[in-house]
Amino acid sequence: MIIDIPSTTTGQVNKKLVELRKTGGAVTLGRVLTLVVCTRDSENSEDIIDAANEASREHPCRVIVVARGSRDAEPRLDAQIRVGGDAGASEVVVLRLFGELADHESSVVVPFLLPDTPVVVWWPETAPAVPAKDPVGKLAIRRITDATDRADPAAEIKGRLASYTSGDTDLAWSRITMWRGLITSAVDQPPHSRIESAVVSGLVDEPAVDMIAGWLAGRLDAPVSRRVGPLFVTLEFADGGTLTISRPQTGTTATLSRTGKPDALVALGRRETRDCLAEELRRLDPDEAYEAALAGLTKVTYE
Repeated sequence: MIIDIPSTTTGQVNKKLVELRKTGGAVTLGRVLTLVVCTRDSENSEDIIDAANEASREHPCRVIVVARGSRDAEPRLDAQIRVGGDAGASEVVVLRLFGELADHESSVVVPFLLPDTPVVVWWPETAPAVPAKDPVGKLAIRRITDATDRADPAAEIKGRLASYTSGDTDLAWSRITMWRGLITSAVDQPPHSRIESAVVSGLVDEPAVDMIAGWLAGRLDAPVSRRVGPLFVTLEFADGGTLTISRPQTGTTATLSRTGKPDALVALGRRETRDCLAEELRRLDPDEAYEAALAGLTKVTYE
């Protein structure tokens, strides 16, 4: 069920939420967190809301979508409440801010935060330079950005280290979870030999590839280089052997090749945004591995 409330106030929207709770059985009990989504009022808004809805099926929560509209318009708040089948396992409150109101997101968000419930903020598009210092970011214990599809993704992800605060993360990091697991599993197989170097290759505008390189550089006492080209990771060992994991850019199956062993095919598709978001919502504590991968980026050689 979707209820539109144009030209409204936060008080009127909260009153409507209470009415729905009494008459329709839409409750906030059992919500494990509040997810605040800061985005623009654009054609991408529905895809972003869908991703949050799907993630909420694993983490029942209240989703507050703050969509900034035109700053040239008269100050106005248009709200929309979604419950039931239109809200996954959550209740969704969409707040569209126009005019000067678009510069006061935190003031509009605060009345809808659930009491005694942790807050997570997600910027699916452009994120503030320092998420932890953003007025909405200050409300959260976890702050999620996404360097993918930005104007300069590589520069975006490299810049995360300077602004890093405990609780920050980026979906480019969760997009490589399966890659990290596969690489770790393959390296654990005998023969065990020291890794002398690593090469990570992929699209120039794919920050997840940079995160793989940063993760390896942070863990290995060996040089790591980042190249632009086909998608693969190659590790060279002290005994002369190599390990390569490669996958077509749009494929779902990777090939694992290792010296002296037959090739193996493994499932390794690109992760959807909703899956990455759901993963990040599983933990509310700081992600030290992400921080270490960002630091590792400073050691990577770009070719």
